[in-house]
Amino acid sequence: MRGALHFVVRVLICLAFAASAATAQTKGNLDGFDAWMKKAMAEFKVPGAAVAVVKDGKILFAKGYGYRDVAHKLPVTGATMFPIASITKSFTVTALGTLVDQGRLEWDRPVREYLPGFRMNDPVATDQLTTRDMVTHRSGLPRHDLIWYSSSFSREQLVDKLRYLESNKPIRSTFQYNNLMFLTAGYLGGKISGSSWEEIVRRGVLEPLGMSNTRFSSDEARKMPDYSLPYRKNWKTEDVAEIPFEHWGDVGPAGSMNSSIDDMAKYLAMHINKGKFGGKQILGTNNAEQMQSPQMVMQGAPLFAEKSEGSYGMGLFIETYRGHKHVSHGGNLDGFSLQLSFLPNDGVGVVVLTNLSGTSLRDLVPYYVYDRLLGAEGVDWVERYLSIERKGRAQQLDAEKKGFTGKKAGTRPSHELAAFAGEFEHPGYGILAVRVDSSAGAPKLVMKLNDVERPLEHFHFDSFQVPENPLDSFEKFRVSFPTNEQGDVASLQAVVEPSVKAIEFTRRAERRMFETSFLRQFVGDYDAPGVAVTVSLAGESTLQWVNPGRPPRKLIPRSGTRFDLEGATGVTMEFKQGADGVATEVVIYTPGSAQVMPRKR
Repeated sequence: MRGALHFVVRVLICLAFAASAATAQTKGNLDGFDAWMKKAMAEFKVPGAAVAVVKDGKILFAKGYGYRDVAHKLPVTGATMFPIASITKSFTVTALGTLVDQGRLEWDRPVREYLPGFRMNDPVATDQLTTRDMVTHRSGLPRHDLIWYSSSFSREQLVDKLRYLESNKPIRSTFQYNNLMFLTAGYLGGKISGSSWEEIVRRGVLEPLGMSNTRFSSDEARKMPDYSLPYRKNWKTEDVAEIPFEHWGDVGPAGSMNSSIDDMAKYLAMHINKGKFGGKQILGTNNAEQMQSPQMVMQGAPLFAEKSEGSYGMGLFIETYRGHKHVSHGGNLDGFSLQLSFLPNDGVGVVVLTNLSGTSLRDLVPYYVYDRLLGAEGVDWVERYLSIERKGRAQQLDAEKKGFTGKKAGTRPSHELAAFAGEFEHPGYGILAVRVDSSAGAPKLVMKLNDVERPLEHFHFDSFQVPENPLDSFEKFRVSFPTNEQGDVASLQAVVEPSVKAIEFTRRAERRMFETSFLRQFVGDYDAPGVAVTVSLAGESTLQWVNPGRPPRKLIPRSGTRFDLEGATGVTMEFKQGADGVATEVVIYTPGSAQVMPRKR
């Protein structure tokens, strides 16, 4: 009986949706938009959204739909704060454009002329990279997002770490979306102005536009009384749940801003009008036009026949929609999906802010609005995107049902869990620490990548992964522990950037191995064949190996009482200690052999 009733209710809803959609097809206006929007949100299970439409310099409307807080039934309003994620990039370019207008910045001048210490992993990019290259995603550097997403590294530290991140393309050869380049561009703007990225955006964009309800971080926005909570859909069950606010690191100029639909409507109107708002030129016309002009071609065919191939301007994507020039930029962060979109030659634009991760609703709302206002033949955009979503979900479920996980069955780790524990370090990505946790019974590994901590479960052989959880952005993140020729776990590998080889984190020696009190136990003379060699302290935190008549060589801390001999690959020295802790002998391991040198008394 309940099943029959459910079917009838669904039929009535579909009929109501079809009726409202038919009503809403009146060309040249947006009659019925509210009803259409609410039904579309229900189809995509979006808890809350805000939409602004601008036409011919006027804000037709800017309003909220649904809930910013589902549990407490708090509605989305025109003032509700949302993270705008990567739409921030266009703010950064706009602010930098005001510096260009003032003659303080040149788009095509090498970054090193402004920041002498700037370094990339690619020496050619180091010398040639310009601000224009950074804000058009043509640096040759792939995303490497986990360096900022997982950490509390400062903006300055992140810029400094670029030298340790592998490039995979020559500069200016390929479009590769990159948050770190935008972060660097904003950092550069702050240095040029003698202030900060936040300050140049505030002075150059927010204050002239009267965007008083815009903030530079989620932490700031959440101090306001009206902000949206984040939600994510479980791709398996399709249930929507509230998720915690993630710590997104100091991504700043690439994606940290928060705003309301009322404020974003003003920003949209300014860009539609080539940098002008309220009778005032906020951004010079030429720089506004450069932002909206192709700078870098993007590879790939369009998803729909109504769209053209795409390119990237400066902080904005460019294509055509039904023959009309279309400029846009989306944004995605955990729990939020956003879109800024406009047809500059038609004076029409749309902003969509939603509080659901990865929803296609943000993409299709502008198309629906444009079809209506341009008087074009209507397209069922809701069904188009829903069919893509359903097909993707079905294929994932099919792979899982058939056991296509890539896992090799029947394997076990080659070491005890304790052998995998330790701190592993990469000069760019920071520290990935692994510990054994027995608090819940059977011992398990737990990893902590900078500020992000997750449990690990055995996957196969010496690989472990974060357990499956569709609400966790780190689900199935995998780490592997290669064993070196001496049988030790000396490093850890993780695919944190799929465009380059797995990133290797090297085991970090324990802190005590750099302490004078610990190292002093090994100082002394050792009986080598035919000669006495000496282990001595060089400074307070370094041991050195001294052969008579030869330059001293550092002993590089590894773990326990093991040290690697500087400049000798595969040579490791392990000090053996007596009951009093003082070394009695040193074992020297070399490829294929080992020898014991007693300590002289």
